[in-house]
Amino acid sequence: METTQSREVSGKAIAEAPNQIKRLSDHSYHVRSQTGQGFYRVVEKKFKWSCSCPDHEYRAVECKHIWAVRFSQALRKAVETSQVQVIESLADIHACLHCKSPLIVRDGLRHNHYGDIQKWNCKACGRYFTVNLGFERMRATPRAITSAMQLYFSGESLRNTQKFLRLQGVQVSHVAVYKWIQKYVHLMQEYLNKITPQVSDTWRADEMYVKMKGNPKWLFALIDDETRFWIAKEVANSKDKQDATQLFHASAEIAGKRPKLLITDGLAAYHEAYMSEFWTQNRETEHIRYVTLRGDHNNNKMERFNGELRDREKIVRGIKKPDSPLLEGYQIFHNYVRPHMGLDGKTPAELAGIKVKGENKWITIIQNASKQNDRA
Repeated sequence: METTQSREVSGKAIAEAPNQIKRLSDHSYHVRSQTGQGFYRVVEKKFKWSCSCPDHEYRAVECKHIWAVRFSQALRKAVETSQVQVIESLADIHACLHCKSPLIVRDGLRHNHYGDIQKWNCKACGRYFTVNLGFERMRATPRAITSAMQLYFSGESLRNTQKFLRLQGVQVSHVAVYKWIQKYVHLMQEYLNKITPQVSDTWRADEMYVKMKGNPKWLFALIDDETRFWIAKEVANSKDKQDATQLFHASAEIAGKRPKLLITDGLAAYHEAYMSEFWTQNRETEHIRYVTLRGDHNNNKMERFNGELRDREKIVRGIKKPDSPLLEGYQIFHNYVRPHMGLDGKTPAELAGIKVKGENKWITIIQNASKQNDRA
């Protein structure tokens, strides 16, 4: 009979061996039987673990399979912590832009029509400078521009966003707001595409019906199961004739790896793309095609994500074009800015090892994107 210590040692060995544990959801796993007789189901309910193996069922002890899942979770968390990428806030000034001296002091404000910009004086070289990185030659202040973006992607229309800005003393048209969004979404997307998120090994894909200028379209999206990170998207003219190969290929490039488990509905396009992009002889990636409303293989997370997009689409009465800044910008908003209740108030990017610093995440991303663009 195994002791608690021997079960712990055996569990650690299982966790460190390849392809022994399959993560189905946040609280459900399959652990391969060491005798080669299939898998045992390990489930967490109300902070208590249970396993379908005889050792747990008849002896009511934490078996080696439960220990294996515990070690697997700890290993994954350690890897994620060691790979955190930080996008620093550049709003705080610590040195002179001219001579790099730290001997700088605030020295009044430069008054623009739509707001004030802080002036700095360097005690070493005697020169004045202002910092407006990413927002040069913009009549509105960074706070006004990013407030407009926050309102728009939170669910407001362009005209309602314009009305809010007018209450703040910013007189702009709804067309100007759209141009801000178009400009900065493109800038941020180019920058963020170069950052690799640390997503899990379980991905979900689904499609939803949308209208673009009155024409029926299908939005295909792929998200990470654990972090809810929206990895890739694609707009198609047809659901049945669509080739999802490009969606899966783009996802693998963005994530820098293939998933171990791919969950989709029964659409033939998904399985054909899986066979083209992810299938190998040793079946490193498993494809679950027929998801249900309940049980281990449900697609509830994807349905919630689709509902989130559907709510946003209703406000604008349809998406106007496939490369709309609404889709690109909402992907940034979903991943990097919006805290999710299901993630304990964190963003998908935080769980995917990308930490955006600063009170205003829009400004932090825009400034870093602009800085990298200047270097290029």
